[in-house]
Amino acid sequence: MKKYQVIYKDLEKAIHSKEYQVGDFLPTEQELVETFQVSRDTIRKALALLVEEGLVKKIHGSGSQVISQEQVNFPVSYLTSYQELIEQQGIKSQTNVISLDKIIVDTNLSEKTGFSKSQQVWRLIRQRVVDGCASVVDIDYLDARLMPQLNRSIAENSIYDYLENQLHLSISHAFKEITIDNITEQDKILIDIGKDHHVVCIRSKVYLDNGNQFQFTESRHKLEKFKFVDYAKRHH
Repeated sequence: MKKYQVIYKDLEKAIHSKEYQVGDFLPTEQELVETFQVSRDTIRKALALLVEEGLVKKIHGSGSQVISQEQVNFPVSYLTSYQELIEQQGIKSQTNVISLDKIIVDTNLSEKTGFSKSQQVWRLIRQRVVDGCASVVDIDYLDARLMPQLNRSIAENSIYDYLENQLHLSISHAFKEITIDNITEQDKILIDIGKDHHVVCIRSKVYLDNGNQFQFTESRHKLEKFKFVDYAKRHH
């Protein structure tokens, strides 16, 4: 085993044994160089392995921070907003609005989303940071006729809360498709991918109780951060 792999194993063990807690920073590169009596390049290789394994994340100017290994239970059958999910499970999370713009649905987008060609929709891209780890990218298309005043503040919180409690619309049901997809260039930028080559992708068409579709979502999840759970009852 090479020296950087030995150092990686030592640091991995220290993290798993809670010597370094979630949120703690590992010793600086210089401190690790002095502790292990190796070159800075060797230390950087060991730290890169920790990043690949999703044990730490690099913060510019601060160093390597230990991140949570706990998985989030994601209920497949329930129509729950992301905000409701993190509140129910007591998860520390932050939403970053990457972009929000109005577009006209073309033929390809109509086939993908279910919206009519030439319909005006909001296109919203949000990054979800869970326990300090960028874990989800949500790409939403939303009927602009229903929510003409949508803005970044609403998008940072809960669109469902806005629809139900401010616009007094009733959200009814969704059709979901779950696939394992190859990572995209956007995933590499917006998700702490590590060594993964795939994401879990949930595509949903969501409807109001009058049967009108108001949303299409493509939600791309870091593989090891979520457990997709369901409740199954045998039909008699």
